[in-house]
Amino acid sequence: MVETQIRALVRQLDTKDRAVEEAAWAQLRPLGAAVVPYLAEFYSNAKKLEGRRAILFYAIKHARTTEAAFQLGVAGLGDRASVVRYRACGLLAYSLRHDALSYLEALLTHQDRKTAEDARAAIDAIKCNNHHYFVDREHTGQMFWEVNDGDTPVT
Repeated sequence: MVETQIRALVRQLDTKDRAVEEAAWAQLRPLGAAVVPYLAEFYSNAKKLEGRRAILFYAIKHARTTEAAFQLGVAGLGDRASVVRYRACGLLAYSLRHDALSYLEALLTHQDRKTAEDARAAIDAIKCNNHHYFVDREHTGQMFWEVNDGDTPVT
């Protein structure tokens, strides 16, 4: 697939129509981590919160392997939509990168209580080196977040 085709498909993610989004992603998914720079490139041009949310969601699985995905997560923390900030916190939690902590700590006093809680959960996951704690916020060991094959629970 050539770059113009990739960019056109990435633009199709900026939609409220899940069928259109899923059809575009079905064609982009085989690119693996190679699609992440295109997602990052388009993020600031996405008009719909659904598009920005999708871009972050699809980048999560590459948060540990590509700098572009990590930077996309950092950018998403400042999004105007709570659900996009949630995805950004999740992406950074999954990355388990300690250099994300300062960005997340800045959200601990966010006016949106949910965003502050999401940032706190991401910080906890990173500090505990256990991405499952982003969803298992009480550390019950009963909730798991499998992003990639092999994301087994940490005991």
